[in-house]
Amino acid sequence: MTQTTPNYALGASDSEIARLDGQAASIEAPTRLLLRAAGIEPGMRVLDLGTGLGHVARLLAELVGPAGQVVGIDTSPTLLDVARRRTQHHPQVTFAAGDVQSWRDAAPFDAVVGRLILFHLPDALNVLRHQLGALRPGGVMLMLDFDLGSSRAEPAVPLVSQALGWVMAAFRSAGANPVVGTRLALLLAEAGLTDVQTFGIQGYLAPDDPRGPALLSGVVRSMAAQIAHAGIATPEQIEIETLSQRIAAAAQVAGCAVLPPALAGAWGRRSL
Repeated sequence: MTQTTPNYALGASDSEIARLDGQAASIEAPTRLLLRAAGIEPGMRVLDLGTGLGHVARLLAELVGPAGQVVGIDTSPTLLDVARRRTQHHPQVTFAAGDVQSWRDAAPFDAVVGRLILFHLPDALNVLRHQLGALRPGGVMLMLDFDLGSSRAEPAVPLVSQALGWVMAAFRSAGANPVVGTRLALLLAEAGLTDVQTFGIQGYLAPDDPRGPALLSGVVRSMAAQIAHAGIATPEQIEIETLSQRIAAAAQVAGCAVLPPALAGAWGRRSL
């Protein structure tokens, strides 16, 4: 995720970096599958939009190999500093300060990739059209994003449903689109991409899996100020310091599966 608009609802604090690392770990496998499905391969030159901490850039580096090149852009100096430190052993990866709405390199790319970036952009279509110009003819654009509407506990757990409701409402109040994953293919087609394909991948976590409560409570913590500011819930209602433990206890009592948001992917090609 990257801070490209004033409506960006998250941040770059140490706690947010830790949350982003946990989130990235939880979607690394589906991200790798979607990158491969879209045709990322050795030797490609790839642009990573909203690179953040460089999680996707590192996966891309593995796929393009030493003969390829990955350029990651972001507007957060803090996140870029971390990303550079973490990719010191990947010489094919470089980073640049840049806004996805306007940044352009002199040379074209074989692929443009963005994960969890359109989520935060009210002008997502304009960004896609701008970045289409970064592709060589025949190049591929791949967008990956969440569909928070698919997240739930099964059977339902009231506390999980309530926390998800807080998050959905908070993101919307901040100008984000928490279900943008459902519209990726439509956006790419409208932007001018051809041969658009799409599918999503969702995890199913056991009642005693700590990742479910940690991921949900982590995003509630990051959004707590926005939740209160928008009048969605008070700090007393959220009780953030015990939220993860309460979600874990409720999930185990219910014996439910916890479904994190589906990670949707859609890709298409620039016309020859």
